[in-house]
Amino acid sequence: MPQLNPAPWFSILIFSWLVFLIVIPPKMLNHTFINEPAPQNTEKPKTEPWSWPWY
Repeated sequence: MPQLNPAPWFSILIFSWLVFLIVIPPKMLNHTFINEPAPQNTEKPKTEPWSWPWY
């Protein structure tokens, strides 16, 4: 049965993992994001109690 012969499939597996680990990450890391997150203020906003009448 030819599917049990590991010779061509093992090399394809190794080559595809080399592509995933060597070629693709630099391409992904070179992307620039248009909307960079802005630093948020760490102070908590002042909360006031509700002045609504309860019926």
